[in-house]
Amino acid sequence: MKHIISACFFLFSLGMSAQNVTVTVDQNVTLKEFFRQIENQTDFKFAFTDQIDTSKKYFNKKSTFKQITIEKLISELNKISSVQFSVVGNNIFVKQKSQSTKAAKKKSTLKGQISDDEKQPVIGANVFIKELETGTVTDSNGKFSFEVANGNYTLVISYVGFKNQEKYVTVSGDVNYNFNIESDSQQLGEVIVTNTKAVDVKATQMSVNRLTMQEIKRIPVAMGEPDPLKSILTLPGVTNAGEASSGFNVRGGAADQNLILLDGAPVYADSHMFGFFSIFNADIVNGLDLYKGGIPSKFGGRVSSVLDVTQQTGDFENFKVNGGIGIISSRLLVQGPLQKEKGSFILSGRTSYAHLFLKLADNQNSAMFYDLNAKLNYRFDAKNSLSFSGYFGNDLFDINDRFASTYGSTMGILSWKHKFSDRLNSNLSTFYSEYRFNLEIPVESFKWDSSIQSYGLKYNWNYQQSEKFKISYGIDGLYYNFNPGVVQPTASDSQFNYKQLDKKYALETSAYLDFENQITEKLNFRYGLRYSSFYRFGPEPINTYENGQAVVYNPLYKIYEEGTPNGTINYKNGQAISTFNNFEPRAALSYSFNDNTSVKASYNRMAQYIHILSNTQSPLPMSIWTPSGPFTKPQLLDQYALGYFKNFRDGDYSLETELFYKNVQNRIDYIDGADVLANNNIEQVILNGKARSYGMELLLRKNTGVFTGWISYTLSRAEQKTPGRTPEEPGIANGDWYLSGYDKLHNLSVVGSYEFSPKWSFNGNFTLQSGQPVTYATGYYEIGGIHVPNYSLRNENRLPLFHHLDLAATYTPKPDKKKGWQSYWVFSLYNVYNRKNAASMSFTTNEDTGANETRRLSIFGIVPGVSYNFKF
Repeated sequence: MKHIISACFFLFSLGMSAQNVTVTVDQNVTLKEFFRQIENQTDFKFAFTDQIDTSKKYFNKKSTFKQITIEKLISELNKISSVQFSVVGNNIFVKQKSQSTKAAKKKSTLKGQISDDEKQPVIGANVFIKELETGTVTDSNGKFSFEVANGNYTLVISYVGFKNQEKYVTVSGDVNYNFNIESDSQQLGEVIVTNTKAVDVKATQMSVNRLTMQEIKRIPVAMGEPDPLKSILTLPGVTNAGEASSGFNVRGGAADQNLILLDGAPVYADSHMFGFFSIFNADIVNGLDLYKGGIPSKFGGRVSSVLDVTQQTGDFENFKVNGGIGIISSRLLVQGPLQKEKGSFILSGRTSYAHLFLKLADNQNSAMFYDLNAKLNYRFDAKNSLSFSGYFGNDLFDINDRFASTYGSTMGILSWKHKFSDRLNSNLSTFYSEYRFNLEIPVESFKWDSSIQSYGLKYNWNYQQSEKFKISYGIDGLYYNFNPGVVQPTASDSQFNYKQLDKKYALETSAYLDFENQITEKLNFRYGLRYSSFYRFGPEPINTYENGQAVVYNPLYKIYEEGTPNGTINYKNGQAISTFNNFEPRAALSYSFNDNTSVKASYNRMAQYIHILSNTQSPLPMSIWTPSGPFTKPQLLDQYALGYFKNFRDGDYSLETELFYKNVQNRIDYIDGADVLANNNIEQVILNGKARSYGMELLLRKNTGVFTGWISYTLSRAEQKTPGRTPEEPGIANGDWYLSGYDKLHNLSVVGSYEFSPKWSFNGNFTLQSGQPVTYATGYYEIGGIHVPNYSLRNENRLPLFHHLDLAATYTPKPDKKKGWQSYWVFSLYNVYNRKNAASMSFTTNEDTGANETRRLSIFGIVPGVSYNFKF
């Protein structure tokens, strides 16, 4: 009887297991859904422990099985799932897969790249591994990397303005995945708040701010056109000299202390129309990174900041057009494939037309600009790609045919990226960059042309030994040709003679090594070294002076005067005039208390070998670049920073606070009454001193929801000290510390964006800053009946408090339209309450009354703007 029962049970089990089923599974099928497919076709039941979550998705590959036996199905499923199935009788047991000790210890590299729906790399996207509860952010190429044990994992990809995505991957060796994420264009009621980690608390990098084009386009600016350069003024530690001024100042530094890169090539001017517009077209810019401190070893040449701007790469699959029409300027962009999936192009252009309205109003004055951007990309294979980026821009300005000026920039960079292996890749680039300024005054019958040209080569390598240890290294060289100016008469009766100011030539070279090391799960360390050299060489005549002093002090009048040359050294072509070498160590570390909180510290030394000759606080188009040499030493920076970083409520809010201290050696300043324009002997009006700045920065951001934005505040001090060279000399401001022209004690910005509905969104920006330091007249004395102002010590006074409120509204008529002609309107008001902020204060005598007067110059009152934007 016992044997009969056993035989019946065996035959029953055999019959059960022989049943055929049809099943489909993929990465989106949960265990519960899979169970339902089996139970609807058979009498099998599933058994599992509490460790198995049936609402989770355990399959990592899409497969369809038709009329297959249960045993065969179970065998196949065990190959593509992260759980183990086994059949016992009419039960199917489910349990977690167990790994052998050898397999569990084996580590592999999981790499990938994140792109948007236009095939552009997404910089700063968050990639999180659910099973390991660890994450990272994508780099400047949209790439990420993990070192993980072999197994199956769930990647959660999130980024502001895009839909959250979950991807299931299998790691059984080094693998590389490419993912595309879609823009979040859902209706307001259906928007899912993403768990965006706004601050990467574990990364060693600090003192860096990143802005995406989505954020930049939400910030209202004068003239109504989105402006990447103006947008960084809303970040902590960043200011400028005021409205309609070019350049920007970072942590108390001068405008010429900022390294501005466009796709890796330097540019030497940043604005159009004397600061009303920046040279960066928002349509083609992909994003920007502003490094204020803790600057990686690969960057050098400036002592204040690095602004790294990248352009889009162009669509590899479809032709697209977008543009905008504004009150005084318009823009157009075209992109598409050169060869599908292998080559792409993107072209954009802007032009202003305010001068046309002036002509219609019978006004002969004119001011206009235009620029062109281009980028070409070609992928030869999986390991080699070539790209070219170019920029050309020009400004034209004239006043009643009495004064005419043209100025602009040209830049081109050719880059070859090569992947030697999954661990080692390189980027070889060669570039050309030029800034030119031309001035003509017909009534004086002369014109003046000046320029700076540079030719460069960079070769960078990145090696990832493991997820915990990365090495970057590279070399670069930069050749300069400085033309301070050539003066030419334009008529036979001109009082000017032909004169070529001394041209200057220099070569800057460097090599760097940078290490990123994860010491423990909580402690990360980044350290590196840059070695730079600078060679200034002939042909050039160099003046010599008594006691080597090009500036002399007159004790009788208690003023500094230009020295008289006592000889000249004529350096031949290629002969070294001056040589400088500097080691520039860098170090940064971060300690994370948990996944949301960390402290960071950094130190960096940097050297700057070229300078702008300008005694104004905002660089003008005629400002001249000059190299270090016998009378102008390289500027040397030592900067220290300490910060606290925290994410709140799963990244809905983030807080960044930093303390910094900067010390700069060999910072030049000008003697009173210095004339730097077309001065062939600039050493006769400058004195060497030093500078320092220190302060606190705070950035509080709301990263998710229908209302987003940030509050930034900086409390800081920027000072210079130019002591006398002997006990008898007073130097500047009696040799004491005095405020630099870039000091802003208080700097507050509040930026907000509100998505009211799919059709309407509203944006605002409030700015409040201390007035910039200036030197006021404190009295006057009379000579021959003429009132001569008597001024206070250098920068002892301030302009009035600077503040304004800007608002903008964006209207999208058809927000659900995703194909064909799509458009939206932007309406803006700059300086809503018509604040008359002072650009300068002048001290004059009233011609009618003879009374002394102080006059305020204001640039902007309230400025309305409107633009129509489209794409198809």
